[in-house]
Amino acid sequence: MLLIEDDAQVADVLRLYLESEGFEFESIGSGEEGLRRFHETAPDLVVLDVLLPGIDGWSVARALRKRSNVPLILLTSRTEEADRVLAFELGVDDYVPKPFSPRELLGRVKAVLRRANAGAFSARQQVLHYRGLTVDPVSRTVERDRRAVELTRREFDLLWHLASHPGRVFSREALYESVWGDEPRGDLHTLEVHVNRLRSKLESPPGPRYLITIRGVGYKFEVTDRA
Repeated sequence: MLLIEDDAQVADVLRLYLESEGFEFESIGSGEEGLRRFHETAPDLVVLDVLLPGIDGWSVARALRKRSNVPLILLTSRTEEADRVLAFELGVDDYVPKPFSPRELLGRVKAVLRRANAGAFSARQQVLHYRGLTVDPVSRTVERDRRAVELTRREFDLLWHLASHPGRVFSREALYESVWGDEPRGDLHTLEVHVNRLRSKLESPPGPRYLITIRGVGYKFEVTDRA
């Protein structure tokens, strides 16, 4: 695990707690150094503070997502809805407001890693082919009209869950539970943000629609022509 956090006290507490749970742990105090160490060590998970000296956490998250789908947890004292939405739009896997307990962070770390491992397990399944759309769970890649579409880890997991059950209607609550796992329950608005992001990447006209809203219930995957 790589922690990018400039508060030495927070870093020391997390080091003691997480190393006692068997995690190999490195703490870096700036965004620039954090990016350098990420490329040198290729960690399995990154925990990232927003308020960093020099390059802030938002910029670090953007840089990481341009190069990697590594599981990413954001730490921040900012709890406004706009900040949560921005975090998930950047492809952050989880969002932990300060102050938090080490036990809470440990639970979220384990939940994120379980989802990452579940994604690797799903890679044994077959490639999905629909009109104009290909979803490959082995490489976790998506093509729209034979052109690559860049998705975040969570966007891919959401698309895969829906596309591997075509025609089945999922409630918002069931989708959130299936894709976000057993992490502490968040705002369902997070799910709507991810659905809208997927639509903007996959359904630009002309072309079919894939993600269908069932009013009062939730969503389903179905290939339909635009009205």
